[in-house]
Amino acid sequence: MAPIHVIGGGLAGSEAAWQIAQAGIDVVIHEMRPVRKTDAHQTDGLAELVCSNSFRSDDSEQNAVGLIHHELRQLGSLIMSSADAHQVPAGSALAVDREGFSQAVTKALEDHPLITIAREEVAGFPPEDWKRVIVATGPLTSPDLSKAVLQKSGEDALAFFDAIAPIVHFDTVDLSKAWFQSRYDKVGPGGTGKDYLNCPMDKDQYEAFIDALLGGDTADFKEWEANTPYFDGCLPIEVMASRGRETLRHGPMKPMGLTNAHNSDVKPYAVVQLRQDNALGTLYNMVGFQTKLKYGAQADIFRMIPGLENAQFARLGGLHRNTFLNSPKVLDGSLRLVADPRIRFAGQITGCEGYVESASVGCLAGLFAVMEARGSAVQVPPATTAMGALLNHITGGHISREDGGGKPRSFQPMNVNFGLFPPVEAPTKGDDGKRLKGKEKAKAKKLAMTNRAKADFSDWIAGISLNRIAAE
Repeated sequence: MAPIHVIGGGLAGSEAAWQIAQAGIDVVIHEMRPVRKTDAHQTDGLAELVCSNSFRSDDSEQNAVGLIHHELRQLGSLIMSSADAHQVPAGSALAVDREGFSQAVTKALEDHPLITIAREEVAGFPPEDWKRVIVATGPLTSPDLSKAVLQKSGEDALAFFDAIAPIVHFDTVDLSKAWFQSRYDKVGPGGTGKDYLNCPMDKDQYEAFIDALLGGDTADFKEWEANTPYFDGCLPIEVMASRGRETLRHGPMKPMGLTNAHNSDVKPYAVVQLRQDNALGTLYNMVGFQTKLKYGAQADIFRMIPGLENAQFARLGGLHRNTFLNSPKVLDGSLRLVADPRIRFAGQITGCEGYVESASVGCLAGLFAVMEARGSAVQVPPATTAMGALLNHITGGHISREDGGGKPRSFQPMNVNFGLFPPVEAPTKGDDGKRLKGKEKAKAKKLAMTNRAKADFSDWIAGISLNRIAAE
């Protein structure tokens, strides 16, 4: 059987290759680093995390992200097993030591007998003699490949900016002002309930900080970047500030669920949180502080934060252009390019957003390629599951809805969320017979949705007969 080619060694490409190889089929990963570098990557490791080190919530009962964690684990995901092995404390979230995580993924792929890693750039459209290809080149797809794909598909790609948060050396944080606490003292995987560093601000400090953000020197845009929108899930901190002076207090700087350990009598007006970024605990990243500020401005402004007056930065924030396909128009329901069905796409280039979302679409692309190679009908997961809901959004669930003007809404990147799932019947009364209201009603609905998803996902796995396609 001819090998399946995977272009791109990020989260999606790594997961796709793993699923294919575990099914007993040869796979070639084409990764252009270090032959050709990108604006965001710093190493040549596979599955390098270029932004946050958090895989977000690990709660599979009340959170759609946690549910997709569960589904990936059910499929023997390399991304999730590596994340679990290299987790660092992060409250209710799953965060990882980024270097250890990437090294684990790289080693597993290098050691697999059915995987070949070719360090080379695929500069144009994949050669005709590659019978099955998965393009998982992410938001930093090389210009030559982007141009070739767009010419083939006949559709313009969309683009947005993705911003990177700064990382601080822990030993430069003033712990006489900052304190350790997770919001509402919530304990997560590997955590203690004291997993975040919190830097408090009073009203005057917050107002001065907002003024500095709004007046800060930002990176200049090139002409082609001028009208490129941001993805709302990764807005630069100064862009959020420009949307209203209170925006940050209700976003990444919200003080709710936190009590100043140094002065419990005074409630902080705003709080900046930092999350552990490596296993040693020597580095912490500034949560939600993606930025396009120039380096000099970043250091000056962020040192206005109480506790960070003498902060030293292991990495300052940055900004890069992010591109994705108009997937509902150019891809079919199993992620194949309509104009050339031997090509599948996976990861952020399809319009999913987030680490685990990218990995899950890579996982599905790999499984679909295996089904096809085995001569089986491609069976997609139900839309009631996290993976199925995300796939449905990417391949048509979003574009089919119309706005008030009767025109299709534009396709935009999306994190997995319960809004993508079909409605579910949930209990309306508690065990005591009383009608559920407010938060309890919402929790019951989410639990009903995740319980349904887990049952349907198990049925789907049984239906695709993973044991039948397992390595012989």
